[in-house]
Amino acid sequence: MHLSVRVSLAAAGLFLLVGMLLGIVKYRRTMTSAAHRAPVYIDIAHRAAFLYSFAALVIARLLEYSPYSTLVQLVAALVPLTFFALTIVGYATHGFKNDTDNLFAARNFTTTWFMYALIAGEIGGLSVILWGFVTTQFLG
Repeated sequence: MHLSVRVSLAAAGLFLLVGMLLGIVKYRRTMTSAAHRAPVYIDIAHRAAFLYSFAALVIARLLEYSPYSTLVQLVAALVPLTFFALTIVGYATHGFKNDTDNLFAARNFTTTWFMYALIAGEIGGLSVILWGFVTTQFLG
């Protein structure tokens, strides 16, 4: 199994575990809140972790057919996986602090430059991975 596939599968498992653990936090915050609601960003982090776990599985599966070198595969996988992880951490951090219900209410480094980097990194990394799959499975 390629290193990039192992890393992607490990990330999928980690994101799934984090989603489950955030589910406990969400439940606890829901039960102790007067309105019986968890902070918005705890809820978002919980859902994002589950969604990213499945995205990491798709990345792993596509990488199995990659024609690229180990380094290219690893970089192409690590860029989106890193942004997935940073996003979950960011959501959870704001959720634990319960300091906002809308991160995009104010323009700052995170809502501008981090988002530009996230868009380029996630789409760029997946595009490389997907193109490798297409070239081996349809064009090869």
